[in-house]
Amino acid sequence: MALSEREQQMLDQMEQALYAEDPRFASSMKGDGPTPEQRRRRVLGLVGVLAGVGLVFLGVITTMWVGVAGFAVIVASIAYMVASGSDEDQATLGVVGDDGSITSITTARPPRRRRRAKGGASAVPSRGAKRPQRSGTFMQRLEQRWDERRERGY
Repeated sequence: MALSEREQQMLDQMEQALYAEDPRFASSMKGDGPTPEQRRRRVLGLVGVLAGVGLVFLGVITTMWVGVAGFAVIVASIAYMVASGSDEDQATLGVVGDDGSITSITTARPPRRRRRAKGGASAVPSRGAKRPQRSGTFMQRLEQRWDERRERGY
């Protein structure tokens, strides 16, 4: 049974939201298998681990420092093997709007204020001057901050 155009559009929006929220999970669900870059990293990592194990055994026979270097090679090889090689695997956080559109957090956040220079006045108002005085318990203030953030959309 074919999907209607509206259903296909909603499915595409859900897929985009999944990629924005957790790109590794979304790509693992795609089922394409490892890319050539991932295969190359795995092979090089495995070669490094084997070389590190060899250095550890050599360190047992000779001196302790060779074994320590072998252990460091093993750890570095595993880190290289597990780490992603491209920037596209890095998660980019976003806000999903009511209409299903995705806005990146960097565009949704207001710019950061500059810190005041030592000993001099600053063009940026101080924190106390901008915010109204809040009262209540710690949890009430946290809930108030949460509500303010949700109203701003991030």
